Amino acid sequence: MISRWVAVAAFGTLVGLGYAVLARPAKPEVVLGAYVTSLNGRDGGQRRNAETCLKKLNGTVIEAGETFSFNQIVGTWSRDAGYAKAPVSYGGQLIPFWGGGVCQTSSTVYNAALLAGLPIVQRHKHHFAPGYVAAGRDAAVAYPNIDLQFLNDTGAPIEVRGRVQGDTLLVELIGPRPLDRPVRIAQRMMQERRPMTLRTGSGPTVKQRNPGKVGSQVATYRLWPDREELLSVDSYPVMHRILESR
Repeated sequence: MISRWVAVAAFGTLVGLGYAVLARPAKPEVVLGAYVTSLNGRDGGQRRNAETCLKKLNGTVIEAGETFSFNQIVGTWSRDAGYAKAPVSYGGQLIPFWGGGVCQTSSTVYNAALLAGLPIVQRHKHHFAPGYVAAGRDAAVAYPNIDLQFLNDTGAPIEVRGRVQGDTLLVELIGPRPLDRPVRIAQRMMQERRPMTLRTGSGPTVKQRNPGKVGSQVATYRLWPDREELLSVDSYPVMHRILESR
């Protein structure tokens, strides 16, 4: 017996029962820029918050000529929105606050945008350099005024895709055609200052109150085939390691 359905692969058409359905070809997809940061060492709240805002960003389409705004898409970092209290750096101290860990996602998006060659409209550094990206490649956010923004000047829509795989956070910017302007990111360390270990108290129990962070001044560049673009010159103070004896 001959099947009543016949597939004509050469034309991408299915014929049967007196009608035909034309199979649509898949749209071309190209990764314009992608970046990965590590979640190793992040606590449960920081991981949860980073992934919560990543889910809001995932699937966002930035139309040609449109400016992407991290804060506009993600919104506030409240408990009602699914966020937890997690450590954030405030005045050199780590304190629990709603949305701690969100800046890891914004920094990952920032680096994907840099590698995609997109013009950066707004970006802010942290006071102290975070540990999940190199100094000078972070992007701090705080709703509503401290934002990450970049322009889609490619002439075609761009889709933001993000996911957590094990201990890594991945962001990709997807477009319909490859870049005709490949870029690289380079940095020049202008100054670096190592933290000291300071001790307080005299008791028998020692607790680390502050892990310490390197202080630095770093220039970050985007290298095009025909030119060099200075993105930022960022200074981060040293954060000394503090051991408290109780």
